[in-house]
Amino acid sequence: MANGIFDVPEPYNEPILPYTPGSPERKGLEAWIKRLSGRAIEIPARIGGRKIRTGKLAKAVMPHDHGHVLAHWHKCGKKEVQRAIDAALDAREAWAATPWHHRAAVFLKAAELLTGKYRHVLNAATVLGQSKTCHQAEIDAACELIDFWRFNPLYMQQIYMQQPESGTACWNYLEHRPLEGFVFAVTPFNFTSIAGNLPTAPALMGNTVVWKPASSAVYAAHFIMEILEEAGLPAGVINMVPGSGGDVGDPVMASPDLAGVHFTGSTAVFKGMWKTIGENIDRYKYYPRIVGETGGKDFVFAHKSADVDQLATALIRGAFEFQGQKCSAASRAYIPKSLWPRLWKRMQKDLDRLEMGDPAVYTNFMGAVIDQHAFNDIRSYINYAKRSKDARILHGGGCNARKGFFIEPTVVLAKKPDFKLMREEIFGPVLTIYVYPDNRLDKTLQLCDQGSDYGLTGAIFAKDRDVIVKMTDALTNSAGNFYINDKPTGAVVGQQPFGGGRASGTNDKAGSYLTLVRWVNPRTIKENLDAPTDFRYPFMQE
Repeated sequence: MANGIFDVPEPYNEPILPYTPGSPERKGLEAWIKRLSGRAIEIPARIGGRKIRTGKLAKAVMPHDHGHVLAHWHKCGKKEVQRAIDAALDAREAWAATPWHHRAAVFLKAAELLTGKYRHVLNAATVLGQSKTCHQAEIDAACELIDFWRFNPLYMQQIYMQQPESGTACWNYLEHRPLEGFVFAVTPFNFTSIAGNLPTAPALMGNTVVWKPASSAVYAAHFIMEILEEAGLPAGVINMVPGSGGDVGDPVMASPDLAGVHFTGSTAVFKGMWKTIGENIDRYKYYPRIVGETGGKDFVFAHKSADVDQLATALIRGAFEFQGQKCSAASRAYIPKSLWPRLWKRMQKDLDRLEMGDPAVYTNFMGAVIDQHAFNDIRSYINYAKRSKDARILHGGGCNARKGFFIEPTVVLAKKPDFKLMREEIFGPVLTIYVYPDNRLDKTLQLCDQGSDYGLTGAIFAKDRDVIVKMTDALTNSAGNFYINDKPTGAVVGQQPFGGGRASGTNDKAGSYLTLVRWVNPRTIKENLDAPTDFRYPFMQE
């Protein structure tokens, strides 16, 4: 029993280390890259605090050197999934009864472990396993995940502190119970921080979790589990079951004890899961909570008053950092005709200096795309543009998968605003640009707003404040994260809660209290301090 009302430590955003030549962080990362790349490890499933080896092995490889095996991981199926569900249900009562500040302490401890002894480990695993540069790994695997684990406990405390008013002679209070059943967390390959946040956010609120990491990111997920276990997370609270979507997802979705889904991935998969939940609704004990962040066709819209240098930098970084494999990546741009010649001249200068290759080579700005499937899909869009009379490849377009899954940063000029590459998510290093007449600003804003099914991120560039107001209003529903004179990527926990609407997801805003309230089931309690003793009311008097 705790006789105190506690405040979690005031969170702060983890400083991003620069990795300059000769710096301690660069030396530390290089040492772990050498260590991890020098041996292939075995990665078991984690169920009920035990390491489970199924014997059905898959390989974790480097995307930029796909012949180099980093690990062999054990694939799970129906048997292991049921075991994980049982472990989560068995752990639920004790974990839900654990005082909230003790739950918070586990993840605050995990943040400190990641700040210190595990920083280079998880960053190196992300560089090698997901082909991220040191900077992209640092802002993701280290800083953002640390931020999630520091800020989420504060948001939990704020939720618990929201209490109702009390009337005369009564005391009203509200408790936020964890959901009954278990939560299914499905995480993507592209952000190690998302892989760490999606299972731990529901767990922080007292839920137990079955976690399926992306098959192409099991390597980093393994080290996340190592951190959580060292931080003191009890057995069965988070159960990691890697495997294919069907082998893991199908039995999970069929379980009557499913209480919620926490998802980041493709729109098609999320819609399929939502449909399955609807079809299975009669078999569930509860109405499952569904929280999902999916795709994006994120835009940059420039006005003729925009600063060309700022705009060019935002397009290069927004479109090509981490090979464009961000749901927030700049994928389409609307540029006024008067600005286009100067902008393209500046972009060409930057693109000619942009190097691609092994992310462990620090002069490289880009690595490889994640796997063969992604390579083939992105290449198909580039080939479509090459064949079309309605587009022209201005830069890049080369694809080579002999050693790694490399695709050059590609800029496509579209002659029509509804060209396929202006509408569909590509999830790769392809930026499609439409040049619009200066006098058709209003019409082009409408085209931007309606030009895609998605509504995740977007950015506008202008110096004229009246124009900024106009553009912001015209694009109100086009993006859940909206940027003015900045690239559409790089949301920071506690500063820009992340998520979008339309086909981009449920917009429950990771990095804020809004997502955590989805993982609780409130109970209102009224205690009467002076209960009546006579059933008759005053109006009944004669």
